[in-house]
Amino acid sequence: MNSFFIRRYVIAGIFITIVLVLLSRLFYIQIVDDKYSQYAKNNVVRQFILYPARGPILDRYGKVLVQNEPVYDIMVVPRQVKPFDTLEFCKLLNIDTARFHKQFAKAAANSRVRPSVFEKQLSLETYAAFQERLFEFPGFYVQPNTKRVYPDSIAAQFLGYVGEASPQAIERSGGYYHPGDQIGVSGVEKSYESVLRGQRGVQNVMVNSRNVTKGRFANGAFDTSAVAGERLISSLDIRIQKLGEKLMQNKVGSIVAIEPSTGEILCFVSSPTYDPNILVGRERGNNMAAMYKNPYNPLFIRPIQAYYSPGSSFKPLDALIALQEGIITPQTTFFCPHYYQNGRSRVKCEHFDGNTDLRKGIAQSCNTYFCNVFSQLINHNGAKQTEATYAAWKQRVNKFGFGVKLDVDLPSERRGLVPNPLFYDNRFGKSKWRAATIMSLAIGQGELNATPLQMANIECTIANRGYFYKPHLIKAIGDKNVIRTEYIKKNYVGIDSNYFEPVIDGMQQVVERGTASEAAIPGIVMCGKTGTVQNSHGKNHSVFVAFAPRVNPKIAIAVVVENAGYGASWAAPIASYIIEKYLRNTITKPAAQVQYIMNANLLPPPPGWKPPVRARGPLNATDSNQKNKDTSVKGAAPLKPAIPKSKTDTNKRRLLTAKLERTGDE
Repeated sequence: MNSFFIRRYVIAGIFITIVLVLLSRLFYIQIVDDKYSQYAKNNVVRQFILYPARGPILDRYGKVLVQNEPVYDIMVVPRQVKPFDTLEFCKLLNIDTARFHKQFAKAAANSRVRPSVFEKQLSLETYAAFQERLFEFPGFYVQPNTKRVYPDSIAAQFLGYVGEASPQAIERSGGYYHPGDQIGVSGVEKSYESVLRGQRGVQNVMVNSRNVTKGRFANGAFDTSAVAGERLISSLDIRIQKLGEKLMQNKVGSIVAIEPSTGEILCFVSSPTYDPNILVGRERGNNMAAMYKNPYNPLFIRPIQAYYSPGSSFKPLDALIALQEGIITPQTTFFCPHYYQNGRSRVKCEHFDGNTDLRKGIAQSCNTYFCNVFSQLINHNGAKQTEATYAAWKQRVNKFGFGVKLDVDLPSERRGLVPNPLFYDNRFGKSKWRAATIMSLAIGQGELNATPLQMANIECTIANRGYFYKPHLIKAIGDKNVIRTEYIKKNYVGIDSNYFEPVIDGMQQVVERGTASEAAIPGIVMCGKTGTVQNSHGKNHSVFVAFAPRVNPKIAIAVVVENAGYGASWAAPIASYIIEKYLRNTITKPAAQVQYIMNANLLPPPPGWKPPVRARGPLNATDSNQKNKDTSVKGAAPLKPAIPKSKTDTNKRRLLTAKLERTGDE
């Protein structure tokens, strides 16, 4: 009897356990795991994401720089896909079977029950052909979308580009982005992504077993509308942007022009550049790969990422610091014997300037004058205080925006370099360096590095007589023209305004009768400074900085042309054309002169390039004439003795040699 009752309880326990397991599984399927619910839902209701149009970007006068064009994405739900004619499918989308299998595997790895992007940015013609036969391909459907279009194909590095959201971006977004979504990758498209992207909407649609739409689910009660992105009004002037890109074609370098009274960037040229339209559409990947291989790196944003020694364009800044410190006055003179004796070495000067004051020192770009100024700046507290005095000098330089980020509204800005005392301690030893050790800083060389944006910003500071507004590329956001508060704040550099006038006098003389006289614009008082910057790879860089007009300045500019020689030869004319075009909407210089600059090819040899070795024939050791024939260009005139026989000939030869060297650089 007891055994019977025990067996009954065991059997009852087994049945109860089975029931509990089944109930638990049922609870898990219906409440916890939404997979089967998703299967059922996808059979009758399809959720379409309504992608908003990204906000357009305009220039300062309302000219469209970026707008949108409708395209169509092919979506797939792998679980719903049934056997179909793969070859016909690929033919309709103009892809091969290898790409089909790759894309399908990618979608399946993402999710088998949720839609994934299979093929992006189909044209209207391809979409129309595919849509007619969509019912033949169960599990696939079409998602309307938009792509970016650049009507004038300019300002690529400023505008940036959009691309598919990376796994890292998806994770950082907290669920906003999904695989296949577009996101700003660089430039303004990235820095203003939250403003440009808008707000996505959702549309729920009922479909039948043949994947044909049968109407809105619940009459659209659960749908939400997409909200388009905000419009951005940039500070760029499309006229001088186009001109700048033409002037810099086949050259490496930058142009940055800023309105001193607002900090708005008027021109932002990075050369070499590219057509931003090539990074849109289905060939984007191939085009991107080609640019990565380009030795001149068009994706590099030179105005905010390239480092250059500012060269002589740095001299006015040093003069301002010395004036503020009371080290010099505008009348302080130093004698220039064509060099500055720096301990056992000499710093050469381009001219024999004799007695030189501040204005003449700037106008003639006298190295001797500014080496003396820098020496007194660093040594005025005594040699034992060199480190502390240098640190104070560095702080003043930092206030001008050198060696610090200016926080321009673009990603990946670099800060430049003004070395701190520890840098020199590590190089030369603690307290084992003096002003003479770092004398190259006096003329903007050595370890001093700046971006073209920082150089242009210094011209804004000088034009404003002591302050600058943060440089920025977007002047207004949305229909309400919102302006960020940090862009309307004055940033003072700690130099009294009265000290700027003698420096500006010298900069005016640079253009009127100094090193940049060929760049003068009739009727416009331009103040500038040339720079011929030494570097470790090829010819000197050509640099010119300026602002105009002197009274109530409207534009400040920095131009850098890499490996082009003298600042007066290339950078100064380019700046002159940009300034006149902006102020007058015309260029008075001869058209042939402007065209010459545009057509000039100054691209330096790419890294690793070596000149071809000229093949030489066998030489007859007994025939000196044969040697000359074999080692000279065919058809050239016979060689003549170059050694003059008189003192007059010697002087002529020296003058001719100097002229040829300068002409060669220019």
